[in-house]
Amino acid sequence: MRLDQFDFHLPPKLIAQYPPQQRGQSRLLHLDGADGTIEDLAFSQLPELFVRGDLLVLNDTRVIKARLSGEKSTGGRVDVLIERIVDPSHVLALVRASHAPQAGTVLRLADATSVRVLERQGEFYLLEFAAQHTVLEFLERFGSVPLPPYITRPVRPEDEARYQTVYAHTPGAVAAPTAGLHFDRAMLEQLRGRGVELAFLTLHVGAGTFQPVRVSNIEEHRMHGELFLLPETTAQAVTRARSRGGRVVAVGTTTLRALESAESDGKLRSGGGETDIFIRPGFRFQVVDRLITNFHLPRSTLLMLVCAFAGMDNTLRAYRHAVAKGYRFFSYGDAMLIDPSLEARSRAMQP
Repeated sequence: MRLDQFDFHLPPKLIAQYPPQQRGQSRLLHLDGADGTIEDLAFSQLPELFVRGDLLVLNDTRVIKARLSGEKSTGGRVDVLIERIVDPSHVLALVRASHAPQAGTVLRLADATSVRVLERQGEFYLLEFAAQHTVLEFLERFGSVPLPPYITRPVRPEDEARYQTVYAHTPGAVAAPTAGLHFDRAMLEQLRGRGVELAFLTLHVGAGTFQPVRVSNIEEHRMHGELFLLPETTAQAVTRARSRGGRVVAVGTTTLRALESAESDGKLRSGGGETDIFIRPGFRFQVVDRLITNFHLPRSTLLMLVCAFAGMDNTLRAYRHAVAKGYRFFSYGDAMLIDPSLEARSRAMQP
């Protein structure tokens, strides 16, 4: 398939620069991939679209303050975006500078500590932090929230809370699993009150989620790897939902990717790993029955995933509808609830 098949016109004014005043005040577009039906709702109506026995799976990754600025020992300015914490002293990071730093280069970040460039690994650099701080301690004290590049305003103090889900637990992401930003604790309790089971997994979203697809034939694209952990309790929750006829609902593309990555031979395997799964039209979903997600960038792998789940024609028609109706797009924007197309479902997993 060609990259230009996943394009659509998006007026810049629809790119949300701020979150709604309160969580859950966003709009919700319900797309039924089986028949293409589109329904305009409020996100507050979401619990009405669940039934007792459904399972809601959420990504509990916590966004770290991954953005840092500083200078090289030669005086040149550098900007650093942490991609992954390797251990308490080492990270993989994107480094922007007027000249690519060489191994052995010392960076002084946030006027606070020296960081040594050890080597380059593809587009990332392996950096070693000074021993007086762990990486997480240093980032928490001196880093800033890594808002996405399409949010063009400066970071504000409220972003520290709003660019984080209310159930965020395990630090390691450099971008939020944004479908979860709509949920407040009251809605989670409301869902539980309706007999919906909640379960959690962790997938640490990397900076690569914002990297554009640079090939015209999407089959040639290679995804960046992301670490994930599927607890045994969540694997068991999926099995219980299957046995009682409930639907497995993924909150966000990250949750969906983790669940589908953990499936093998009709079984869901608990444990950790790294996934570079590329979900595009033609993919057969084994685990997830419904998807809650935000609206995504044109020509992005996330849009391709939604096209795989709901059908390409259905998805692009829904996006055109969303543009016409003035929905807010991307991380701080509105949400979709998607039921899959008939072609997307193989139902290899059995109770």
